[in-house]
Amino acid sequence: MPGAENAVRLRLCTSHDGPMNSDESPDHAQACRARAARLLNILELEAIEQNLYRGQNESRQGMRLFGGQVLAQSLRAACHTVQGRVPHSLRAYFMRAGNSGRPVLYEVERIRDGRSFTTRRVVAIQQGQAIFSMDVSFQLPEPGFEHAHPMPNVPPPEELEDDMAVVARLTGRDPSLSPMAGRPRPFEMRSVFPLASEAWHLNRFWNPVWIRFAGDPADLASDDDALAHALLAYASDMGLVSTAVLPHMDSVRRDALQMASLDHALWFHRPVPMDDWLLFHKRTSAAQGARGLVHAEFFARDGSLVASVTQEGLLRQPGAAAGRAASVDAAP
Repeated sequence: MPGAENAVRLRLCTSHDGPMNSDESPDHAQACRARAARLLNILELEAIEQNLYRGQNESRQGMRLFGGQVLAQSLRAACHTVQGRVPHSLRAYFMRAGNSGRPVLYEVERIRDGRSFTTRRVVAIQQGQAIFSMDVSFQLPEPGFEHAHPMPNVPPPEELEDDMAVVARLTGRDPSLSPMAGRPRPFEMRSVFPLASEAWHLNRFWNPVWIRFAGDPADLASDDDALAHALLAYASDMGLVSTAVLPHMDSVRRDALQMASLDHALWFHRPVPMDDWLLFHKRTSAAQGARGLVHAEFFARDGSLVASVTQEGLLRQPGAAAGRAASVDAAP
């Protein structure tokens, strides 16, 4: 939808005369840094036995495990069993809700070690039951021709306000917002459509957000590519399922929906510049049968395509009568 994206770019750019004051409050910034430090800590998995690792969890205040954490830790476990190769793709299924009060065991199966490609399967286990499974493919780096879709034409992060600052100014709780909106995350986030704004409430099929890891750049070792991949895997599940609700903003209350990730696929195209802003361009293509299909791309600041994501998620309206869910057709 390049035309729609350009139109949004023009409207946003003419809505103010210069860079916005997007600085976080000291408390917000400190809370995000603490979450980032905790994420780095829990990505240091404990090796229990060969191919078996244990991971601790983020503090979730009684909420279920965040799928991005399990994705990141599973990828980290797989990377511990591979040398000299980088992950290029993963495909995962979320099977049970994870308990944030219990550690997670990660069992890695060494499926294949080929000349150019390596395959690993990871199962995440709690209380003797699989809660998640993932297949990861690694490749020996090699040259080849390149092409990629261009980055959408959106304002740079310097022209946008921090999401936490936007939510902090709201006088009431907007039912269209995620329960996580306004809470500290390991990533700074600046939405192109300001949260709870008039533009935010419009029916649409895309939601571009700039993100940046909130941790100390010094903690990101330049030679630890596996860590950068794991952090991107974590970020790839942030606000993804809810993107499928955007075409129904005028008819469906987000807080009335049961949402959960069902499956997840991630492709890494280029090295991950985790020390700078990334555009997380989320969009939805379909919803049917209480499921929504969502896609996303991660672009570096220079416009290069870093990674691509596809996810299907549960979008259930408890008590809704069959056939009453709104349907929206994409414009040609």
